[in-house]
Amino acid sequence: MKVLAVAGVVVLFLSTLWAGSAFGHGSTIDPPSRNYGCWQRWGHDFQNPAMATEDPMCYQAWQADSNAMWNWNGLYREQVGGDHQGAIPDGTLCSAGNTGGTRYAALDEPGPWEATELDTRFTATVHDQALHGADYYRIYVTRQGFDPLTDELGWGDLELAGETGRIAPGEGTPSSEPSLGGVSVDIEVDASGRSGRHIVYMIWQASHFDQTFYGCSDVIFR
Repeated sequence: MKVLAVAGVVVLFLSTLWAGSAFGHGSTIDPPSRNYGCWQRWGHDFQNPAMATEDPMCYQAWQADSNAMWNWNGLYREQVGGDHQGAIPDGTLCSAGNTGGTRYAALDEPGPWEATELDTRFTATVHDQALHGADYYRIYVTRQGFDPLTDELGWGDLELAGETGRIAPGEGTPSSEPSLGGVSVDIEVDASGRSGRHIVYMIWQASHFDQTFYGCSDVIFR
């Protein structure tokens, strides 16, 4: 029994190490993407039964595939060629078209995900853990009237609210957080005319390779 317990600790340690290592890539960390937020809140306590009532959407995601949280920095597709809508069907935007099989599928579930309260003009922060740089970052926000509690996210629900040009590898603010490393890039976002619950959708076209990262973040506009 002691051997099994030690083995479990080793697996947990390696999973956490991998998530924060140079093999990682990145995600939106403010407002946090669904899987990054779940990892941030529960990665240290993911077996706590209280998650089921305190954070039910994270709970269903952990139950579906815990690797979606340990690998919060690996939600990407390759060889998209800029055709995001062609590569990712409606209803699967948060999982990037079920990239990695069903690993991230639970992130597509509508429901009361933990949401960040924001003004409609805000700064989105994407973390580039492995210093990939970017051809561009694009930040979309759902149209007024979309209901993240009940509606599956489709491309027609989104409006472009912020974007960048090319970001050189290593450009950004270095992180002092040991589990992150790398740099963070800020994108100014204008979501004027909205109120209540919304989804912020991030597309990050990495510059080192045809590799595109995606992420859904839940917000409440004041």
